[in-house]
Amino acid sequence: MTSARTIAIRALALALASIACLPGCRKNDRRVLSVVGSTSIQPFAEMLAEEYNGRQDELDVEVQGGGSTFGIRAVTDGIAQVGMCSRSLKPEEQFTAISIARDGIAVVVHPTNTVDGLQLAHIRALFSGQVANWRQLGGPDRPVRLITREEGSGTREAFVKLVMGKERISRQALTQESNGAVRELVQHDPAAIGYMSLGLVGQGLKSLKVEGAQPTSQNVINGSYPLVRPFLFVVKGQPTADARKFIDFVLSGEAQGMLEREGLVRAK
Repeated sequence: MTSARTIAIRALALALASIACLPGCRKNDRRVLSVVGSTSIQPFAEMLAEEYNGRQDELDVEVQGGGSTFGIRAVTDGIAQVGMCSRSLKPEEQFTAISIARDGIAVVVHPTNTVDGLQLAHIRALFSGQVANWRQLGGPDRPVRLITREEGSGTREAFVKLVMGKERISRQALTQESNGAVRELVQHDPAAIGYMSLGLVGQGLKSLKVEGAQPTSQNVINGSYPLVRPFLFVVKGQPTADARKFIDFVLSGEAQGMLEREGLVRAK
């Protein structure tokens, strides 16, 4: 039976194909480069695309979300020339991956929560449902409300790999489709806990220490913060000439500095 997630991905693919030029076509006398995938990478890619588009008059870089898995499928199906993936590729995903940055995964709670930090084992126990009240971890006497990402999300897959191991995320967790949705729920719910891109936390949330380390760019760089994943551009084989031009810009010192100022860590 076809899953709801698969149906949603197919619907999004049809929508993108219907409203956008196919990769390499022309729009307003400019060729179009489609970059599709991870909602964690999306706002950063949009920022870089806007900067790049304003510097030349031959190429329009258009960025769409949909999730890491959708990005990979979009490249496979020729809907996009570049996919965005916020997790390591699986062995069966035979693509060329270009690391554009590194990102921490922040574990976030409401600012009023008195818990300041957790061990990985505690986070695993929370998200598996083994710990159901904040009082068990030194917090307020309040039931834990879990916020997670959807299947196919690179953030979720990285979180499962780095934190959950063989444990499954509780079915009681409320599933959200983007970092923004996770942020919105957690910042308005004193009982909530979620996880999201460190570069997108912003104000109104409390990021927890993990294994005693603050979730900061510096701790991602020095290796003391344990929840780190790659931000990847993914292509089939070698990048097209247009894709290569945009990728070269993204990897330039100037663009890497822009990403760094937004809370990410430069690509190695």
